[in-house]
Amino acid sequence: METPDLDTDNVSPASNNCKLQGKRSESPAPSCISMKSDESMDVPLQFKDGDSSLLHSVVQKTGDRTETILTDTGHEPESAAVNEFQKKFRLNLMKKFQCVNGVIINPGAQTLLNEIYTELYITEGDSGEVNNEHEVRQMEAASKRSTTEETPIKCDDIFKPLSEQDKPIRTVLTKGVAGIGKTVSVQKFILDWAEGKANQDVHLIFPLPFRELNLMKDQKLSLMELLHDCFKETKETEMSSLEKALFIFDGLDECRFPLDFQNTVRVCDVTESASVQELLINLIKGNLLPSALIWITSRPVAADQIPSECVHRVTEVRGFHDPQKEEYFRKRISDQSLANNIITHLKSLRSLYIMCHIPVFCWISATVLERMLGEAESGEIPKTLTQMYTHFLIIQTNIIREKYSKKQESDEEMLLKLGQLAFQQLKKGNLIFYEEDLRECGIDVREAAVYSGLCTQIFREEFGLHQSKVYCFVHLSIQEHLAALYVHLTFMKEKRNVLIQNQVSKGWKNRYKKCLISEVHKSAVDQTLESQTGHLDLFLRFLLGLSLESNQKLLHALVIQTGSSSQSIKETVQYIKEKISEDLPTEKSINLFHCLNELGDNSLVEEIQHYLKSGKQSELSSSQWSALVFVLLTSAQELEEFDLSKYFNTDKITETVVVKMMPVIAASRKAM
Repeated sequence: METPDLDTDNVSPASNNCKLQGKRSESPAPSCISMKSDESMDVPLQFKDGDSSLLHSVVQKTGDRTETILTDTGHEPESAAVNEFQKKFRLNLMKKFQCVNGVIINPGAQTLLNEIYTELYITEGDSGEVNNEHEVRQMEAASKRSTTEETPIKCDDIFKPLSEQDKPIRTVLTKGVAGIGKTVSVQKFILDWAEGKANQDVHLIFPLPFRELNLMKDQKLSLMELLHDCFKETKETEMSSLEKALFIFDGLDECRFPLDFQNTVRVCDVTESASVQELLINLIKGNLLPSALIWITSRPVAADQIPSECVHRVTEVRGFHDPQKEEYFRKRISDQSLANNIITHLKSLRSLYIMCHIPVFCWISATVLERMLGEAESGEIPKTLTQMYTHFLIIQTNIIREKYSKKQESDEEMLLKLGQLAFQQLKKGNLIFYEEDLRECGIDVREAAVYSGLCTQIFREEFGLHQSKVYCFVHLSIQEHLAALYVHLTFMKEKRNVLIQNQVSKGWKNRYKKCLISEVHKSAVDQTLESQTGHLDLFLRFLLGLSLESNQKLLHALVIQTGSSSQSIKETVQYIKEKISEDLPTEKSINLFHCLNELGDNSLVEEIQHYLKSGKQSELSSSQWSALVFVLLTSAQELEEFDLSKYFNTDKITETVVVKMMPVIAASRKAM
């Protein structure tokens, strides 16, 4: 489960009671007809409107790759060309999806998905979490959330009703934070289908990621033309209708065109030309191909773009629970003694172990700790998020140095250019970039190709369905770390605070010459607290962590710059404590406690821990309230039962108290 899911970083509720707009045919009866004859190979595959008897499904025997055809009526199909077309279509999907995309575990060697795939925890239904918070915090809450009343669902079963009484499911919306495994779930679903292992009542699967549909947003074309463009083999086949096809739209949060479900022209004919967004909306509404299945994946922040009445099932990818975390490291690290040491180290640092719910963070941690604990690298073993990502960046740049000793520019120049791209696009909420985005940051497209060749585990260039190029960082958190590094280095080199606009005036020139790093930190804290989506939360943690002396020493391996003073850090710590005392929303104050942790200040946490040990029930200040919630949520012990009366006098438990403690109550299996 190595592949990062970009949501677009990059990287969102629905009703299960919506009536189907078109009834799809039932699964075919097991009537098998061998297709060995060569005489019928020239007849084109035809799916006629309203005639489900001509719908065909190929069942592929994975052992000897023998093909058989099933028909909905049990009669011999009109076209034996179905066999060759289906076989070619499946083989093409297998080639595309059988290997882990994006991340190279062993340079020069492809890694098969089935060899390293670790089962993800997926639940039916929406968690009901408020979405205006950073996704890492959502995962931290989920790590404590009760699983006793949830309905787990296997990836291959997402279109199957839970009981015989349930209505057929046409459209599924799968939500999950960046890097949690949405795209890999899609990849596994497609691979299992292509190998004949699951969902054989589906005749064709068309994966259409939003990052590639973005490249076609200005075109007008029919659905058939779009499919011919993206899946060349369909040109060989005449299809006037596509019953029992599955369309997968991965990465809704990466969509760069408007989805107006209220004012879109109605399109019902697969040969009628329209814009990509009009085709997409009519597919989802069921005006186009009402019997086709639709699967949409999205980060939570973007999922509400799809009207609830258009969705028949919502699922949530929740990543790894504790047993799956351990399973991942044991699969990823061949030396089991080393794997045990890595697991023990991460378990001792609760904030890092919580982050391991996100599979891509497991990958980053494994990359770093395998070297650090395996004695391939020397130095202090990472204990904070910033240290972990900075070590990861150093490892990757060292690999670049070893492979490309004649590289023209310095590490610092490369990181500053990538950092500027990361920062500019993070502000806009983009995790997928196109050539115009790169030019905006002064990166030549030829340079981008070099970077993607050098930094395969940081930045990558991808080719779309029709060979168009898109660019991305391997994960949102890597983009956030590089963005923070850019802000930090720009201040160190130029004494310029890039978080503040219009600094080119004379007044600003005079001011930022005297500016301290604490001023940059204050700007970042203010902008993070103002954000309604929490999209700067992790960026803020990284930015503050980079100012620590321990991380300054690490950065000297990459860049030439001066460190920040301890006095500036004290000012930053004091500013954060003042903000915590302002009675912030709980999720925002929790992130500020993580920021204090990155800065090495645990005074408020130690204060509340002393309060808990004393057994005295007293009135808490706003800061202490926040500290209590943070301590309980990040404690190593699972919250089996939460009893408010243990912490407060019964007569002091008001509605306000309950509201403040809601994150803890929601994470507990039982609350008194």
